[in-house]
Amino acid sequence: MRIKITLLIICLTTLIGCNRDADFVLTGKINGLKKGTIYLQRVEDTTLINLDSLIVNGDSEFEFYAKLKEPQILYLTLEKVDAFEYDDRIMFFAEPGEMTLNTSLKNFESQAAITGSENQIKLEEYNKIIHRFNDENLDLIKKSFEVRKQETEDSIIYYDQKLQNLTKRKYLYTVNFAMNNKQHEIAPYLAISEIFDANVKYLDTIYNSLEPKVKKSKYGDILKDFIKDRKTSDKEEETTQITTVQE
Repeated sequence: MRIKITLLIICLTTLIGCNRDADFVLTGKINGLKKGTIYLQRVEDTTLINLDSLIVNGDSEFEFYAKLKEPQILYLTLEKVDAFEYDDRIMFFAEPGEMTLNTSLKNFESQAAITGSENQIKLEEYNKIIHRFNDENLDLIKKSFEVRKQETEDSIIYYDQKLQNLTKRKYLYTVNFAMNNKQHEIAPYLAISEIFDANVKYLDTIYNSLEPKVKKSKYGDILKDFIKDRKTSDKEEETTQITTVQE
C-alpha cells in the first residue's frame, strides 16, 4: 500500500512540475466525442511528436500543457475509436499563454473555433483569401481540361496563361500579406510554407522587412537559412549553365 501511495505522490508531483514549467495552456471541448484519444503535437525534424495527450471516455473537455517559448504551429489530433481511413487534425498557430479550441466530432476541422492568439487570427484571415484563390484555380483547371479534350489550341493557351497569372497573383498576395504583418511570426512562416519556391528576391524582401524579434524567431531563423541555401544553389546552377554553354 505504501509503495502505491508513494508512486501516486511521485506521479502527481511530476505532473504539477510539468504544468508549472509550461508556458502554454490549451483548453477546449469536442462536442459529440465519447471515446478516443486527443493529442497536442508539433513537427520536429519533419516528424510529428506528442507534447500532451488525453484519453477520452465520456467527457470531451480537454486541458493541455506545453512549453513553447515562442509562437509556432501546433496540431490538435483526434484518434477516433471508429476511425477508418484517417484521423482528424487541426493545425493552429499557438502562442505562449492561454488559448481555447472548441469544435465538434462531426465537423472537426471546419467547425474549430480558436481564440487567444494574434498569429492565429492572421492565419485565418490569410486562409480565407487563399481558399478563394484555390477555388478559382480548380475552376480554371477544370476548364483547361475540357478545352484540351476538344484540342482547341487558342483556348488551351488562354487557360494556361490564366493559371500562370493566378499563381503570380497568389504569390504576390502572400508577399504583401507577410510584409503587412512583419511584426508577427506568421510572416516568415508563410514565406517558408506557402511560397518557398518563389523567386528568392521575394523571400529576401519579406525577411528584410521583419521586425528584429521576428527575425530571431523560430521561423525567422528558418527563413534566413533557407534564403542562404537558395542563393548558394541558384549561384551554383548559374555557374553550371555558363560552363555548359562555353563547352
